[in-house]
Order: sequence, then C-alpha cells, then structure tokens
Amino acid sequence: MTAVLSPRALDRATLARQLLLDRAEMEPLAAVEHLVGMQAQVPTDPYTGLWSRVRSFDPFELGHAIRERAAVRGPLMRGTLHLVSANDMLRLRPVVQPVLERAFASSPFIRSLDGVDLEAVAAAGRAILDERPRTRVELGASLGERWPGVDEEPLAYSITFRLPVVQVPPRGVWGERGQATWATAEGWLGEPLADPDVDDMVRRYLGGFGPASVMDAQAWCGLTKLGASFERLRPELRVFADEAGRELFDLHDAPRPDPDTPAPVRFLPEYDNLLLAHADRTRVVADDFRRRFTAGETRNRGTVLVDGTVRCLWGIEREGDTSSLTVEPIGRLSKTDVAAVQAEGLDLLSFLSPETSERHIRIEPSSR
Repeated sequence: MTAVLSPRALDRATLARQLLLDRAEMEPLAAVEHLVGMQAQVPTDPYTGLWSRVRSFDPFELGHAIRERAAVRGPLMRGTLHLVSANDMLRLRPVVQPVLERAFASSPFIRSLDGVDLEAVAAAGRAILDERPRTRVELGASLGERWPGVDEEPLAYSITFRLPVVQVPPRGVWGERGQATWATAEGWLGEPLADPDVDDMVRRYLGGFGPASVMDAQAWCGLTKLGASFERLRPELRVFADEAGRELFDLHDAPRPDPDTPAPVRFLPEYDNLLLAHADRTRVVADDFRRRFTAGETRNRGTVLVDGTVRCLWGIEREGDTSSLTVEPIGRLSKTDVAAVQAEGLDLLSFLSPETSERHIRIEPSSR
C-alpha cells in the first residue's frame, strides 16, 4: 500500500533538502550545487538565500567563485536567471534549452524577426560574444550592422534566449555593481556543453525538492512530458502519495524528517526556488498568499518562514547611516514567533547592511 504524506510531512522533507531546518556546514558553492542552483534575477538574492541556509556564510567567498568562473549566472530553469556552478551550467543548460527556445518563440520579439535567418543570427552572435562580452545594447548594435533595417533589440534577445549564455562579473559579485554583460557559456567557461541528461536532472530535482510529482518537476524547470523520465527512474525511486491521491516520487536515501520536527524562522529573498519549485506549493505556501505572489503584489519584498510556511513579508529601507527592516505578518503571530522573527531579522539586517551603524526592525500589524 502506498504511504500517504501529509502537507506537514512534505513541508519538513522539502525544508530538510533546502537546508532550512538547520544551517549546513557547507561551502557556498557546494550548497549552490546541492540546491540545483538559486534564483538570481535580483543579483543579491542568492546571497540572502545562502545566508539563511549555510552556517557562517561568507558572501565574499561566493563572489570570488563568480569572479574565478567557478560559479555563473545565466538563463536556466523556467527561462529565468539562476546562479549555478560552472559544472551545472554546462550540464543543465542543454536539458532546458527547449524551455528557452519556446519562450523566445512565444515572445513579442519574434514578430520583429519575421523572415530573418535566426540560425545565421545565432552564429554571428556567438562569434561576437566570443570575441568579448557585451551588453544587450552592444550586441544588438553589432548585429544591426549585419542586418540593417532590423530592430536591434529583438536581434540581441534572440541571442540571449537561444544561445547558452552567462552574465559576467562584476554583475552578481557581492559589494560590486555592473551592467548585465553577456558571454557564451562555453567561451566563458572554456569547456563544451554536456549531452542532455534529463534523468540526471530529475534525480537532482528530487534531491533538492522532493518528494514531488511529475507536474511539480515540470513547474520547477519549465519542461513538459517529464513523465517518461519518471517512468524510467521508477525502479530506483520510492513512491508516495499526497492527501489528494497524487503520486509523489523520491530518492530512497533522501531525508524525510518527522513532521513534528521544529522548523526555525527563516528569511528568504524576493525570489527563492522554495516558492517556485512545485505545481502544488501548499506544502510551504497557502493558496491565498500564492495568488498575491503570482499577481506581483509582493514585488521587492522577501518572505519569512514561521513553523515552516510563509507567514510574513519583509523589506529593507536605508537612509543615511540607518537601515530598517519591516516585517508584515500574514495572519497572527504568537509572542514566541514575534521574538524569533525579530531576532532573525536583526541578524539578517546586520548581514545585508553592515555599513550602517543604526539598525531597526519593525513588525507591522497583521495584514488580515
């Protein structure tokens, strides 16, 4: 008989995989690989995410890895920017390439390129970026010289969607700023892309986010028709069900803690894969909050886990030598929870605003 996992059991299992039950004694790059990459549309998001997951996290160590090309930022799962190890960029990008190509084919840019030989554009774009990294504006200008009369912006976007590319430093390096400047992944890393291995990616996903369904995995990466991969892997996987009867898969040796395991308060960045990695996200996010999240109401604010689920939003403001962290609870918090949120929030504020001498945290009245 198939074992049924409650939402709380799924929550604790996922938090354990995500290093959110207890901070890990792990090097930053090893943690990034364990997590199968980190959402990185906002360049500082991976640093906040790792601070909540890695004990004694040193942001300069991760920044050094990016400078040394051991870690890179580029379009991957769901077509969005992720921070991954160099090795994972070479392994994962070929698998999710159809996601990027599908996104470009359905974008408004494609209408401006009707009749243009996109393969010729891709070849020219590769040569331009391998010569030296360029911003999209610079890339578009160079391509426009070869395709006069064609809108330069769609030409540039065709390259950053259709070719495996990365953003180069100083973009994404802790304490530094820089324009989004692109290079080809192979040119920047000096190694060829690996052959696509969907089954390996599914195993990695389950290790970081399981137990999970086929639909969950597809929501995480953006690919379709992953059922065939799960069927190939079925003999080596454990099979569970959720309370709705959906089939869930998992690695045999992956942690599945007791549902009563305590879950500490954790602050997550605006975009965190924990909130984006399942079709059914009720293990960590209530449906009413998910609707606010997908509608963009939470833009520029992170989330706070209390007892393992999203219970607050947070944001930071800086003025002169003062930094303030504001927390908006979603529902009522106990006095114990409030104290834990305040303590963790002040520690986060010290991490994110070390240059300010005055730091304050404010917990607003509940939003409902």
